[in-house]
Amino acid sequence: MINRVYQLIRPSFFSIKYEDVSFYEEDTVVVRPNYLALCHADQRYFQGTRPAKILQKKLPMALIHECCGIVVADPTGTYQPGDHVVMIPNQPPRDFDHNTEFYENYVNGTYFRSSGHDGFMREFVTIPIDRVVKYEDVPDKVAAISEFVSVGVHGLRRFDKVAHSRRNRIVVWGSGSLAYVVATIAKAKFPDSTIIIVGKDPEKLRLFSFVDEVYDVSNLPEDFTFDHAIECVGGSGTQDAYREIIRHIQPQGTVVMMGVSEFEVPLNTRDILEKGLTWVGSSRSGRKD
Repeated sequence: MINRVYQLIRPSFFSIKYEDVSFYEEDTVVVRPNYLALCHADQRYFQGTRPAKILQKKLPMALIHECCGIVVADPTGTYQPGDHVVMIPNQPPRDFDHNTEFYENYVNGTYFRSSGHDGFMREFVTIPIDRVVKYEDVPDKVAAISEFVSVGVHGLRRFDKVAHSRRNRIVVWGSGSLAYVVATIAKAKFPDSTIIIVGKDPEKLRLFSFVDEVYDVSNLPEDFTFDHAIECVGGSGTQDAYREIIRHIQPQGTVVMMGVSEFEVPLNTRDILEKGLTWVGSSRSGRKD
């Protein structure tokens, strides 16, 4: 069957690529995208704010990596036509052992849809059978952001594995959508911890009514402190966020880095070493998340 793939060929310009799609490939399922969610990464490609070398390397490319859809065909019989599924954009090597201690989203040979490989902006998606998750009784508009939520789940799973047991005060640094998701998950996952938000946008900070403490970064108390931090700032504010986190965190705390910056970010290594801090990079997610 002829499939239409909507590729971004240069910033602000799309083109349709036609390709032949088989409904009978081994160990694959054919899904028709139903709802898509737009990520900041997709916006940066469309707006042309990524470095020119990156755009030249990755375009043309179909955008969108947050998506749910409806099963059209599954020759394996695992799913039935009409089933609603979330598609996983992360694709590890076929021989990857999911029972090891390693995460699928970091192993060599893993690729990510809408980052150098066509995303879900197409009429049909032929995808490996283990890259979809069936859902029921969840609104499609909510299911579409499952991948985004799973990024927060992955970050907190890594935190839970690495951080020491004193978790009285956990700060989520940032006031955007990622910080909101991470704070929501942290509140449920660590009910005995005080969950704190530090950000700079007053309107966004008012939305965090479910956490225990909320602070404007420009008005932090001198004695403000916490045991661990999850950074969700990214962009040009990353350097300032790291500086303040290092300043206020308790010795031997863990910092999970989740915000993405296009630029190299300097760190105060002297204080990191002096406090014995543990830094964990967290990016994307996998099926378990």
